[in-house]
Amino acid sequence: MVKEITLDAVITNIPAVTAFVDEALEAAECPLKIQMQIDVAMDEIFTNISSYAYPNSTGSATVKVDFETESRVFTIITEDGGIPYNPMEKEDPDVTLSAEERGIGGLGIFLVKKLMDRMDYRYENGKNILTMQKKI
Repeated sequence: MVKEITLDAVITNIPAVTAFVDEALEAAECPLKIQMQIDVAMDEIFTNISSYAYPNSTGSATVKVDFETESRVFTIITEDGGIPYNPMEKEDPDVTLSAEERGIGGLGIFLVKKLMDRMDYRYENGKNILTMQKKI
């Protein structure tokens, strides 16, 4: 059963988003290690939405969660009406370089790609829609 929460896309709402996702993960009896990985991914994604989606205003973001009992796949979908941005097009940073050589930014999305089993992006009806999945 899909559950969702919509709130202002501001950094101060990250604890509310994390609590919402964790409630669903706990109901699915998710192991703590995987829950922590999903929390980090969700923190990164919501931080990016809060920081970049609405540069001149405050908009909202919707977070949907679903758990498929048979396959044990947990799905998180984020939706926002901000500037179109496909994180899947961002080139992965060269992590063999030092931080100085690598430059600023890009590690958050790279980390999310590594933590989650699947990530898909689409822009539809004026919304950024990011779907992340993790087998728990």
